[in-house]
Amino acid sequence: MAMLAWNVRGLGNKDTVSALKNVAFKHKANIIFLGETKQKKRYIEKIRMKMKFDNVFYVEPDGIAGRLALWWSNNVKLSILHYDKNFIDTKISINGETDWFGTFIYAPPYTEVGPEEKHGGNPFDHNSAKWYYEFLDQTYLMEIPSSGGSFTWSNQRCNEELILEKLDRILSSLEWSFIFPKAISIIDVAIASDHSPIILLVNGVAKKSKKDFKFESRWLIVKECSQVVNDE
Repeated sequence: MAMLAWNVRGLGNKDTVSALKNVAFKHKANIIFLGETKQKKRYIEKIRMKMKFDNVFYVEPDGIAGRLALWWSNNVKLSILHYDKNFIDTKISINGETDWFGTFIYAPPYTEVGPEEKHGGNPFDHNSAKWYYEFLDQTYLMEIPSSGGSFTWSNQRCNEELILEKLDRILSSLEWSFIFPKAISIIDVAIASDHSPIILLVNGVAKKSKKDFKFESRWLIVKECSQVVNDE
């Protein structure tokens, strides 16, 4: 079972729509959460139907920006509990398994990243991240281990002006991690958006005889790697 979350920053771009279809197909996503769709519901519905997702819930935007979209397939039992312009709170069950609660959040970023989660820009300030770590301690939440890349956002500039940060993440409770001990998250490649899609594989990755190539976003900051890519 896979869940895909992506701050797409608008679905009006054909490249973004194509990237969404490709990443959802690659990971066989059962649930898709999209932030900042910035399009009319009728347009987004056409995309959903082409992708053959059976169920849908939308949170309407304030003005022209925003709109949250949550799609899920029929093998997922999902109930909407609460919602706001920044989140959708749900109760989820997959194929009749144990019910659990999932909250899909879209909110403006704050400086909660750690020193290993940022490259470029202003030096890391430990005090700015203090509230985030205190929140984790108070709620007993933990970040699900991730692979595929170290950063989820880029300012899409070059050389010394490039800034990379990890702004998107998946957190779980200790109880949830006991139910799904193999769960991992994957940071996929950002295409047609400054944010990367992030995928939750609830039951982990199926074993393969052949190892897949995975592109790491941090390679973009190594001059030698960039030159190899350009030469190819």
